[in-house]
Amino acid sequence: MNIAYLVNRYPTVSHTFVRREIAGIEAEGHQVTRFSIRAGPDDLPDPADRAERDRTIVVLQRPLSLLLGIGRHLLSRPDRVLAAWRASGTMVPRSIKGIVTRTAYLAEACRIADAMAAAGVRHLHAHFGTNPAAVARMTHLLSGVPYSFTVHGPDEFDEPRQLDLAGKIADAKFVVAISDYGRSQLCRWVEVDRWPRIVVVRCGVDLSAIDRADGQATPGHDFCAVARLAPQKGLPILIEALGILRRSGLSPRVAIVGDGPLRTTLEREAARIGVGDQLTLLGSRGGADVAAQLRAAKAMVLPSFAEGLPVVLMESLAVGTPVVTTAVAGIPELVDAGCGWVVPAGSAQALADAMAAALATAPERLADMGAEGRRRVERAHDARENARALLAHMVAA
Repeated sequence: MNIAYLVNRYPTVSHTFVRREIAGIEAEGHQVTRFSIRAGPDDLPDPADRAERDRTIVVLQRPLSLLLGIGRHLLSRPDRVLAAWRASGTMVPRSIKGIVTRTAYLAEACRIADAMAAAGVRHLHAHFGTNPAAVARMTHLLSGVPYSFTVHGPDEFDEPRQLDLAGKIADAKFVVAISDYGRSQLCRWVEVDRWPRIVVVRCGVDLSAIDRADGQATPGHDFCAVARLAPQKGLPILIEALGILRRSGLSPRVAIVGDGPLRTTLEREAARIGVGDQLTLLGSRGGADVAAQLRAAKAMVLPSFAEGLPVVLMESLAVGTPVVTTAVAGIPELVDAGCGWVVPAGSAQALADAMAAALATAPERLADMGAEGRRRVERAHDARENARALLAHMVAA
């Protein structure tokens, strides 16, 4: 079976779970054609991501060719083009900018439909219920090839009506949520008789790859945070918590792995609060180095405001490192007192208290918590097993 995958920007450092999912499907003997709407970054630190970039078809290239593709489809199947155009009107705001976006989506869908026909693709799967799912829906209406999509959150949960999640679900063969919480949010927007097509397939990690990873950690840090430097990750609250701890006589050091728009803000806030010497911004790192940094920490800290179910929590628990995180979305489905500390989102005091508790916890207890976390990941977040579960839905579709 030839399956197509569509992601907005792939590969990237934050989408390694997609790469693992594709690898799991290919390991079962199926072929995967990869589509990325936009090209991935050139400076990928992980060799596996760089190799994946060479296997990926970038859709948004050669504008004239894209427009000619619309013309060809209009001449051959105008009824299907009209259906796709009408569907785009429910997923994009009505404005001049919206018309441009709808035209771009249609052009992208035409190109993907042509490439899928040439490759003999029998099913299209998109990651994220935002524009990848919109383009996948339009591609389905153009080609007749069934489609599905995975909703991660939190973006889809913020604007379900504007994104027309209900329409996307109605046209899909099935829809994947990565947690029970995520499934509940999707069920809110569709009729009860459509709930059975919303299934839970959790994201996973490659446990064998994590176990054999031989990376380098930057030494001298008590905690590690792995996150995109974006507002929803709540990292300014982490800096505020460091200030609280410092005033109480504790000065733990934190390594932050990741990059993003808040880098300068975080540096400025750390200096203002007086904890700049406790914070190290390491930037993006390859998977082996991330695993090493997590192993070297007493605990991983992720003070997110909004999430789906972060893969980095699975990665931390997989290496045996407990986590300090927030009680949002699907996180409590994985983390509780058995393998970490769960605090209210937005509370710097609660985060500081949990970090202080982690610092005071005996190494033997930290090891026990890490071992329990590893068992949970093995049970519910093995990438190979979860890829098989997703594949079963695709084959049935």
